[in-house]
Amino acid sequence: MLRLYRKLIPVILLTLLVCGQTTAGDNAIPEMLKTYQSLGAGPFSAQNGEKLWKKVVTNDEKGDKRECATCHKTDLTKNGEHKKNGKTIKPMAPSVNPERFTEAKKIRKWFRRNCKWTWGRACTPQEKGDLLTYLGQQ
Repeated sequence: MLRLYRKLIPVILLTLLVCGQTTAGDNAIPEMLKTYQSLGAGPFSAQNGEKLWKKVVTNDEKGDKRECATCHKTDLTKNGEHKKNGKTIKPMAPSVNPERFTEAKKIRKWFRRNCKWTWGRACTPQEKGDLLTYLGQQ
C-alpha cells in the first residue's frame, strides 16, 4: 500500500500544479491591458479606476443618475442586481468570483454595453484599463 502512495504523490502534485496554472492563466485582464496599451493607453491606475467606478452621471431625460454601483453595488464581493430587470449579477471581485474576467470577449461585450448605459458613451481604452486594474485587485 505504501508503494502505491509513493507512486501517486508525484501524479497528484503534477495534477495540482497543472490545475493551478490553468486557473491563473484564465485571467484575461493582462491580455486586455496589453490591447489597451497598443491603442495608446497607460499606465493604468487602480486609484483612477476606483474613481471611475464611483463616477455618477446624469444621462437621460428623466435626470436618472447612474454609476457602476447602480447595478454592481459598492461591495464588489457581493451580488449586484440589474436595475431594469432585477436579475442577479454575480460579484465583480475575482477574489470571490474566479469566473470573472476570464474571457476577453465577455470583457469587451460588457464594457460596450455598460459604458453606454451608465455614462451614455463608449469608455476610452484608458478608462477600461484603469477600471480593469481596479477590479482585478478586488
